[in-house]
Amino acid sequence: MKNKFRYIFIVSACIALLASSLWAYNQMTGQTKTDTSIIDSVDIVDSVGIADSIITIDEPTIKAYPDTMLSSAQKIDFRVDTFINAVSGDLERHTDFYKDAPGILTFRGSPSRNMPFSGTVNGTPSKVKVEWVFHTSIDTTRTSLGVWHGGTGWTGQPLLAVWNDEQLKQIQTSAAAHVTKYLSNREVIVGSLCGKVYFIDYVTGKESRTPYSAGNTIKGTLSLDPTYCGNLYIGHGVPAREPFGALIVNLYDHRRVDTFDRDSKAWRRWGAYDSSPVRVGNFMLRPGENGTLYKLWTDIDTVRLHSTLRYRINGVAPGFESSIAVSRNYGYLADNQGNIVAVNLETMRPVWHYHNHDDTDATIVVEEENGIPFLYTGCEVDKQGDTGFCYFVKLNGLTGEVVWEQKIEGRKAKLGKTTEGGMFATPLIGHGDCEGLIFSNINTMRRDNWGNLIAFDKSTGEIRYRTPLNFYSWSSPVALYNENSEMFIVTGDTLGSIYIIRGKDGSVLLRQKVGNNFESSPIVIENNIIVGSRGKEIYKLSIE
Repeated sequence: MKNKFRYIFIVSACIALLASSLWAYNQMTGQTKTDTSIIDSVDIVDSVGIADSIITIDEPTIKAYPDTMLSSAQKIDFRVDTFINAVSGDLERHTDFYKDAPGILTFRGSPSRNMPFSGTVNGTPSKVKVEWVFHTSIDTTRTSLGVWHGGTGWTGQPLLAVWNDEQLKQIQTSAAAHVTKYLSNREVIVGSLCGKVYFIDYVTGKESRTPYSAGNTIKGTLSLDPTYCGNLYIGHGVPAREPFGALIVNLYDHRRVDTFDRDSKAWRRWGAYDSSPVRVGNFMLRPGENGTLYKLWTDIDTVRLHSTLRYRINGVAPGFESSIAVSRNYGYLADNQGNIVAVNLETMRPVWHYHNHDDTDATIVVEEENGIPFLYTGCEVDKQGDTGFCYFVKLNGLTGEVVWEQKIEGRKAKLGKTTEGGMFATPLIGHGDCEGLIFSNINTMRRDNWGNLIAFDKSTGEIRYRTPLNFYSWSSPVALYNENSEMFIVTGDTLGSIYIIRGKDGSVLLRQKVGNNFESSPIVIENNIIVGSRGKEIYKLSIE
């Protein structure tokens, strides 16, 4: 049996090497193939149950989760459409493309959205220093949802691309008209509320290439293909002009690979894409606020729509603002109606359903324990009324069963407009001296207590501590560790303050006003934080 798998692995590796060589040749010769058309024939898949099974793929130690539909999913009215019948929906591999890919290439760095990257710091940090500030443009176009100006909004996390010398040379040659003298191996890429994608040299903070105009406001986090084929996935947040939808741009030559306009088949009319796409096997997965999960087949430099999932619960088609979280062949969706749905990504059929009380925009975090994926997710205080609870839960990712539930009281607040309470930040899993803890910013929206960083016990859900913030926070916290494996949490609030918090006990080591509004989420590299502000600034901060 081992020899069999070894043979399969060698053959697969040879095929992958051949494909990579062909891709490199095509890139050098300019012989590219782009096919973004939708196949006319559509297969309709009905909502029927499927038999339980464990399927061995790739390696004997990595198995697919069961291909089944549990009773909780029977209430889901869903439809799967397949547009490429000749291509199997099998993922081919369940290994994590992002694990060994250099850089930070999607929201929270991995399909599990569990921030596998962490910073380092010497001793106990006590200082925040501004290394550079990059200024975006301002867009004063009035939309149906107001004027969005510049900088970054929720979730708006930057990316960090780490180009090797060969890739860098190709960019300098094929995209010569777009690059500047500041282009280097480490490039920060960030989408802005002004509707442009910016490229920034990590070291100097100078513009590494000219901005790419996406045409509409970008609120969510971009995604760069972890194979480094160059495809950058961009989603529009608010319509100011047509087309309105999603884009794919190849960064080697700044060629637009695909424009995905409004989907006439969608069951929900709002066509924004705040979700950060993620690659699994040969597919990119992209949820839309139109209530559709898109599965895109990628082959060298070809991107085509393979299949879609649309669903309704109690007659309502929800939308997705959060990013899909993935473990092996299961994808986990949280929607604006409070539904948590597990999907078998190979068949695109629902596996189970859980209702978490209210609108859920924070991205789910997945962590595997003893072969079982566990989900951490929390809701807002929105549809409950003016007051209610953020329900922060741990779910069994195979069954949807509740491991624990913790309720944090919250309310709505009138701050020019109605602002909901509860959870908008994506949780942070603790390691080092915080092993066994999980942290999140949760907003109570009371005048005496706007928001808190809360530490929870991963096993029981018990609240270990609450650290009050000066104002509410939608920004997802990040972690740094010192030489003694002590964990320090860095987060921001919507008044523009940066906090350094000791993870073990919640003590505030530093609270410093830096920018205008840190609504978006940061990334951490070494002892540096890169984060955008709702004004027009992108910051690189060193933690010392």
